Amino acid sequence: MNGCVFCRIVSGDLPSYKVYEDEGTLAFLDIHPVSPGHTLVIPKSSTAENIFDVSPEDWAATTETARKVAHALEKALGADGVNIMMNNRSHAGQVIYHPHIHVIPRYKGDGLQLWKHKDYKDGEAESLKEKISALL
Repeated sequence: MNGCVFCRIVSGDLPSYKVYEDEGTLAFLDIHPVSPGHTLVIPKSSTAENIFDVSPEDWAATTETARKVAHALEKALGADGVNIMMNNRSHAGQVIYHPHIHVIPRYKGDGLQLWKHKDYKDGEAESLKEKISALL
């Protein structure tokens, strides 16, 4: 394990409020929650930094744990919904360079806002579709 804060949580060098752990993943409460119960889900063995270099196996295990956590948050906390998100690279808000998924419980009237939506300019959607599809 390196000096990454999440690696230190996995190794037990730093404390956390673990809500779930299995062979490949760990889920724990975010220490700066967006809402009560905000949980982070990480692959335990990953040397990756984000979605761009996480292994398919670690990604599959992490997303399955996020799904389980979402169900638990809804039932345990009476959440009206959940947001599941991941910040990848600094311009997207990533602060800790270890893959992690945020599972955030949401409640009617909680005041949390989603980002503004925009419309495509004429022909822009078609151009973007072609660029993206060409690489898939």
